[in-house]
Amino acid sequence: MVATSELVIRDLHATVAGLEILRGVDLTVHAGEVHAIMGPNGCGKSTLSHTLMGRPDYTVTSGSATIDGVELLGTATYSRAQAGLFLAMQYPVEIPGVRVEDLVGASLAARGVGVEGLAQRLNDEANRLLVRDEFLERGVNDEFSGGEKKRVETLQLAMLRPKFAVLDEIDSGLDVDALRDVARRVVAMTQEDGLGVLAITHYARLLTELKPDFIHVMMAGRIVASGGPEIADQLEEVGYEGLARQLGVNELTVQKPLATGKFEDPTVGSNPFADPLGL
Repeated sequence: MVATSELVIRDLHATVAGLEILRGVDLTVHAGEVHAIMGPNGCGKSTLSHTLMGRPDYTVTSGSATIDGVELLGTATYSRAQAGLFLAMQYPVEIPGVRVEDLVGASLAARGVGVEGLAQRLNDEANRLLVRDEFLERGVNDEFSGGEKKRVETLQLAMLRPKFAVLDEIDSGLDVDALRDVARRVVAMTQEDGLGVLAITHYARLLTELKPDFIHVMMAGRIVASGGPEIADQLEEVGYEGLARQLGVNELTVQKPLATGKFEDPTVGSNPFADPLGL
């Protein structure tokens, strides 16, 4: 029986380093649905993912985010995971010395889920995602290629079976074959387990594989347009600036104030690892 859960985000505002990045995000994702969020660099897409998962240097100033009526905001990251939320990060961290089986087993045990037959289930899932045995024996993401990191992130997602997954540019670093394998596994989870997906991406190629039910466009910390595949077609034709003009939207990105009192685009020359705003 497919679950009937829902993730509801209402009027979400959040700041990073004192600068308001999210400026009133409203979104509802139901079990089994795939929602894609697109938008220019610096509009707040990654901030949304980190805020939902409880990154400590991201401050929520108002709004709510609930799963099945249970408030996530204000709770610890592990509590959000236990409530059914999973974040596949754009840049997965390396955990030398900790195997995928150790990580998944500890996560399941923390939720009170039995780990009997875990090794076999992990191997079966790894075969489904074409993850080689050597990557199961090494530390999580330890000297993995970008594509292997994303395959292993998807492997963890499949093993943990959350209610909702936020995929922050899961297509980054993937070649055509890996993208197809990862996307098809995610789609299968929506059909088999009722997984709800919020996929953040820049590229239409992911949409081709995921076939989202809804596409949302974010600009300057807000969702400014929502619809179906026609939204992607419109972006392909006119770009973000053209869409902004059609919608009467004046700001595309969140800008950081300079000491001069002027503003700069945070995406120009920025390093996502060094930039404290991490937009």
